[in-house]
Amino acid sequence: MQRQLMKCLSVSSLPAATTTTLQELAFAHPKGIAKVVLKKGKTQLFKDGSPMVYSGAVDRIIGRPPPNTGDIVLVADGKEKPIGWGMYNSASMFCVRLMQLEEEVTRDSSCALDMQKLLETRIDAAIELRKSLGLPSANTNTFRLVNSEGDRLSGLIVDIFGDIAVVASSAAWVEKYKPEIEACITRKGEINHINWRPSVEILKEEGLDVSNLKEMHSSTCPERTKVMENGISYAISLEGQKTGFYADQRDNRLFISKISDGQRVLDICCYSGGFALNAARGGAIDVTGVDTSLPALELAKENIVLNNMDPERISFLQEDASAFMKSALSRNESWDIVILDPPKLAPRRKVLQSASGMYRTLNSMAMRLTKRGGLFMTCSCSGAITQSGMFLRILQGAATMAGRKVTILRQAGAACDHPIDPSYPEGAYLSNILLRVL
Repeated sequence: MQRQLMKCLSVSSLPAATTTTLQELAFAHPKGIAKVVLKKGKTQLFKDGSPMVYSGAVDRIIGRPPPNTGDIVLVADGKEKPIGWGMYNSASMFCVRLMQLEEEVTRDSSCALDMQKLLETRIDAAIELRKSLGLPSANTNTFRLVNSEGDRLSGLIVDIFGDIAVVASSAAWVEKYKPEIEACITRKGEINHINWRPSVEILKEEGLDVSNLKEMHSSTCPERTKVMENGISYAISLEGQKTGFYADQRDNRLFISKISDGQRVLDICCYSGGFALNAARGGAIDVTGVDTSLPALELAKENIVLNNMDPERISFLQEDASAFMKSALSRNESWDIVILDPPKLAPRRKVLQSASGMYRTLNSMAMRLTKRGGLFMTCSCSGAITQSGMFLRILQGAATMAGRKVTILRQAGAACDHPIDPSYPEGAYLSNILLRVL
């Protein structure tokens, strides 16, 4: 009798599991959803998580009328079975930026084919991740909130500077969903201003008319603000490089503060003084920062005052990095710790070889300025260099050119609020290497 009852319960009393597929959701969608069908052999890469569907991977597009840039589309295998959905672009080499895979929709369809809902979910998740990493904190209120592919919102970067959010847009879909993105960010109660900084050159490649982007995205946001990182205050310009401040070097700057006690420190390409200020805070007896940008150096000098540091121990010079190093070498000058953080010298893979030569020359001079037995921290923010794996070879070539022997003490990248999706290694861009120079 009990066995019969159990049989009845298992067959008729328990609710049947139900799942919703992308195909079903697309069929029921009021506007209709076009389908981007991949070429044979191209499916697995995207099933494994790569978010960028290149136009060369696409066999055909099914849909009448064809989709427009910024439209939601299905991405399907050669048998037209959906593997996910994403944002379409008719002009870009990135035909689709995948947002969700079929298996995710099967588990939870609440965000499927709904970009506004997906934005809310992903940005909320990004906020919670930063909280779990201790950001913001009592001594740091500047950090990256959304890191493009690393937070599964390809083309969207959001940096936080106190009560200001700076949005760096590099995809057509981001421009289309500007109001929704701003609404998600302002739901984070501490944000009072949003500064929208479209990446004009990239958006041109996305097929957008960029002639009126600045007018479209005008803002009442202040041009300058003050932030704190690792207990050090910084005046920053929101019109400055990148989004206004290099939060990616936070952990590397803190490391410099821990090894600078009693040392003479040289910070080449210092921008607003991040490494130099950390060296001074860490007890360096003499710190020199060098940069070509007068506005950056004005910020750096203001930061000395902000932090009540001794201007006799820390100074900033406006000079070209190569010219400064050549002049210092001619005077046989040297420092206990040298930091070299040049701007992006290889913005594209096609200039990788010429950029390698520039990196080699700069690093060779910097090594010669480092006392024998001293420490040299060198950086590259060129994604092409980092992704190629060439940086260590470049540094070995620089050491040979300088007549020095080097050993690697530390290898690092961007801080942990800059997550990288391993299925999209192109998201890695920053290399930070600490060498001992002999």
